[in-house]
Amino acid sequence: MGMVVFAAGDERPLMLVWAAVAGAVLAWCAVRAMEWAWWRPRRLERALRAQGLRGTPYRSPAGDAPLNVQLSAEARARTMPLGCHDVVPRAMPLFHQAMKEHGKVSITWFGPVPRVTITKPELVREVLSNKFGHFEKLKFGRFQRLLHNGLGSHEGEKWAKHRRIINPAFHLEKLKRMLPAFAACCTELVDKWEGLAKGGDEPYEVDVWPEMQSLTGDVISRAAFGSSYLEGKRIFQLQGEQIELIVATMNKIHIPGYIHLPTKSNRRMKQIAAEIEGMLKRIIAKRESALKAGEASSDDDLLGLLLESNLDHSKGNGGAASSGISIDDVIGECKLFYFAGMETTSVLLTWTMVVLSMHPEWQDRAREEVLHVFGSRAPDYDGLSRLRIVTMVLYEVLRLYTPLTALQRKTYKPMELGGVRYPAGVVLTLPLLCVHHDKDVWGADADEFRPERFAEGISKASREAPAFFPFGWGPRICIGQNFALLEAKMGLSMILQRFSFDLSPSYTHAPFPVGLLQPEHGAQVRLTRLN
Repeated sequence: MGMVVFAAGDERPLMLVWAAVAGAVLAWCAVRAMEWAWWRPRRLERALRAQGLRGTPYRSPAGDAPLNVQLSAEARARTMPLGCHDVVPRAMPLFHQAMKEHGKVSITWFGPVPRVTITKPELVREVLSNKFGHFEKLKFGRFQRLLHNGLGSHEGEKWAKHRRIINPAFHLEKLKRMLPAFAACCTELVDKWEGLAKGGDEPYEVDVWPEMQSLTGDVISRAAFGSSYLEGKRIFQLQGEQIELIVATMNKIHIPGYIHLPTKSNRRMKQIAAEIEGMLKRIIAKRESALKAGEASSDDDLLGLLLESNLDHSKGNGGAASSGISIDDVIGECKLFYFAGMETTSVLLTWTMVVLSMHPEWQDRAREEVLHVFGSRAPDYDGLSRLRIVTMVLYEVLRLYTPLTALQRKTYKPMELGGVRYPAGVVLTLPLLCVHHDKDVWGADADEFRPERFAEGISKASREAPAFFPFGWGPRICIGQNFALLEAKMGLSMILQRFSFDLSPSYTHAPFPVGLLQPEHGAQVRLTRLN
């Protein structure tokens, strides 16, 4: 038998070794790719379908993104009749179709990851309470950090530490001290609207959607940054642009490494993040220096309260820096103040004005209550806390036009929920808007505007109580919900004191989620000054 002999200096053995290594690496990459794109999704699908769950079939790593784009385009091509509040088919067409065809507990696909809808209120509460730590929030990595990396994105001990440090900023007594900032911004708005009148009591048109965005941006800028209000306004503008860019790329977020591609939107998102963080670092550094020098005690704005609480927390642990949170963490919380504090209240106030324009009898009842409690004077905390009808109206608007239409959690180990055993790696989608419109939960009139259902509070408003989740549920319930409701009550009260309003003929009813549930074509109303 012959032997192959290589001459000295012959490079063929080295080339063969490199070829073998390259082949092994390519084979490993191919196996990993097949596991991610086909084998694992199919295993998970078989495990779910074996237990009777039905849904859209898995076809490709794109998941249901193409179908979602198609259904969303079809939904957006149609507007809704005025006075109709059945918004789920337009706002969540993929989930609406899946649940209609396959049942309330149905499978859809986010890329190669199966999503199972959970709509039974007691199961929604169980997932959000997460008593045993079986569920974790979805991690969007760089995308998440571009928008915010605050309290809402943390888990475990880091979340607990941040919550302890941030909690004091949202205590009731602290919120009361922010009311003058709320009132100042609302006064500027209603004075501006009165200045638009051509004279007399003739109605005039205003698109209240950008007006409410501006109002709540002003409020969060003053409430969060106090004397640094103007820098805060610029951050608010940039955050708004960032949200639109991120929402536009959501259908591609499951593609590994997509965020690192040098696309136009990716480059712009990174520019915005860098500009926002630079501005926040300057504001924070200035405030920290003043606090440490004892020159300032900014206990009337969120940033000052956060820095003071962080300082106190560190001192209470022997001055250890690790017991507080870092500057990067403070920046993440400030970005979250904007995202949550501005967007949620602006959509709530906008939809409240639209809905009260559709239901003038409830507008009259709410105004009568406001005038009875405050007359023409500026609203105060004690009076706002007594507004029963206004509160019922706001709750019903939050139910019908839930700002954040869905929450997501992921199983990181096999576990059972509602009689189904879920493998690790399944996303549980909690379609809050669908839950809030479920006739089995809220009755046959679930798609109707009936604030009186909240007359005896949230616990008695639905058949399966509680089933009202606009701010989440459990230990991770939105820390700023009292801030948002107080701001909304203040804004609505001051508008009702000065104006009546109805829908403009140019208004088209088109709710659609762009991050939060927004009026796609604006919210044009006709204002009439009250004598």
